[in-house]
Amino acid sequence: MAKIQYYGTGRRKTSTARVFLTPGNGSIIINNKPLEKYFSLSRHQTYVKQPLLSTETLEKVSIFATVKGGGINGQAEAVRLGIARALVEFNPELKSKLKENNFLTRDPREVERKKYGQRKARARFQFSKR
Repeated sequence: MAKIQYYGTGRRKTSTARVFLTPGNGSIIINNKPLEKYFSLSRHQTYVKQPLLSTETLEKVSIFATVKGGGINGQAEAVRLGIARALVEFNPELKSKLKENNFLTRDPREVERKKYGQRKARARFQFSKR
């Protein structure tokens, strides 16, 4: 018997998450670590669980995710988007609920690049008149 698996990709800033969702007992594994070990801050754990809580599927599915790049906040939000997309694949009826809570919207904000002749992307070097 083939294992039923649903997939979703999430991105945020420079983080990319590959999320695999299977019908299961509610375990969440990220980069081969339990959720509480990988995201030690409770706000990041909440980000990851939000789509599951809003659709009441927390105890019905198991999540396995791999995350690369970026910082911890971007990774948490990337996993959230990946879970939401995998849930839509798992049950298309959940799409409206996820969409109304903005879990299917990819946050397009990225870091602006540094320009030459400047200190940062927009900050200039201090100008001295004398």
